[in-house]
Amino acid sequence: MKKLALFKSLSRFSLLSSVFICSLVVLPTTALANKADNTLVYASDTEPENVSPYHNNAREGVILSHLAWDTLIYRDPKTGKYEGDLATSWKWQDSTHLLLNLRKGVTFQNGDPFTADDVVFTFDYMNSPQAKAVTAQNINWIDHVKKINDYTVVLVLKKPFPAALEYLSGPTPIYPEKYYKKVGLKGYSKAPIGTGPYKITAVLSGQGVNLERNDHYFTGGPIKKPAIKYIKFRVIPDPDARIAQLLTGSVDWIWRVPSDQADKMKNMPNIQVKSAETMRIAYLAMDTTSASLKDSPFRKKLVREAVNYAIDRKAFADQLVRGGSRPLYTPCFPSQFGCDVSAAKKYPYNPAKAKALLAKAGYPNGFTTDFYAYRERGLAEAMLGYLRAIGIKAKLHFMTYAALRTAQRAGHVPIAFQTWGSYSVNDISASTSVYFEGGADDLDKDPKVISLLKKGDATVDPAMRKKDYSAAIKRITDEAYWAPMFTYSSNYAFDRDLNFTPYPDELPRFYLSTWK
Repeated sequence: MKKLALFKSLSRFSLLSSVFICSLVVLPTTALANKADNTLVYASDTEPENVSPYHNNAREGVILSHLAWDTLIYRDPKTGKYEGDLATSWKWQDSTHLLLNLRKGVTFQNGDPFTADDVVFTFDYMNSPQAKAVTAQNINWIDHVKKINDYTVVLVLKKPFPAALEYLSGPTPIYPEKYYKKVGLKGYSKAPIGTGPYKITAVLSGQGVNLERNDHYFTGGPIKKPAIKYIKFRVIPDPDARIAQLLTGSVDWIWRVPSDQADKMKNMPNIQVKSAETMRIAYLAMDTTSASLKDSPFRKKLVREAVNYAIDRKAFADQLVRGGSRPLYTPCFPSQFGCDVSAAKKYPYNPAKAKALLAKAGYPNGFTTDFYAYRERGLAEAMLGYLRAIGIKAKLHFMTYAALRTAQRAGHVPIAFQTWGSYSVNDISASTSVYFEGGADDLDKDPKVISLLKKGDATVDPAMRKKDYSAAIKRITDEAYWAPMFTYSSNYAFDRDLNFTPYPDELPRFYLSTWK
């Protein structure tokens, strides 16, 4: 089958957007008003299920977390160096006790002082069942927090965790104990409070989130007082509508722009376009353990191997995603510590071999299956084309990320197109361990893999960590539990008068942006 036929759904999508772009009259009035009001309006296709960072794991929620909350440690996006944020210094007392000295003079956005009590509450409570955190894996390596005095704490780890500083600089924001206990999760979700450079002033269900600069933000830390006063996040699911609103000036910044549209937008005088590879990876996950899917063809290794051979990863990376995208064969992003690319079994595009494997597995005429996805319908439909070419007739179920995660954890999703950005944590424990270490999102529960990852996550010796992780990657790819697809690049399109720098960790740091 020719690639053009496989990608016909994307061609229709691209043509629609091209017509939109070529025929639209650009009206910059709104953009000028945004700049005059010192307001940045950015748009994306997904609404976070909850603005509380520990109760959301969509990328849009991660972005809000880094705008409205602070973490104990800050990682410089240019150098990778760790700097003090809510903590000013830290010291390992031994392999499971990390002492941190906290910054004095910091207040939450409601005026409450930041102290050690807030650190103790955040980690101890969010690790408890009562918290119902959906991102428990980001802090469950902490056993408890010991308060020494109002500005000194000791994090007591369950076991050695060499990636601790990386996590403390990423998906571990600090919450206000007094306020959270007063309003609970329901109230906090509607009116959250952090210490960050921006404060959330309105959570608009189905529409987005409004933020305002925190003019009482502490000084002396790694993040300076932002230049832009107001930020508005808007949820616009339709990609053509996002582009249209950017061109008319209703929106100042969008991302995940398909490469063909991005190429055309580069010639527009009022728009800037930048492309950069991100840490996000795409993959097909196949369930091999759920009781409700006991008759699923994906229980058979030969079928999973067939799926791996059926996909032309290079075509996706070079022709569709572009902008630095690469074919992927590992269940992790290549730059993450422990992501040994050489350990992975590679599955070159070979539809004939895929068909032979299906026949050997007992499906000479293929089979039908449900197929789930939550973003980029065009890419999902292209994947269905590849599967159809080898005889797997898949019915697409397109839904929100939260709905897909719920269905998958309940064991109702035989195969799904998913992506993962690792919370921008540059360590394999934030990717492979999340999905293969026996947790809620592990669809395979392989004892050998679980054991290897647990050893790697708890071993201080870097060489031993790499050895364990390499063995886990070899096992995962030999068994074809996933079909890793490609790394993501992101095309950012934004107003010509906005100073914006993209980074590989997929975090738009709007607190660094300025209007020209």
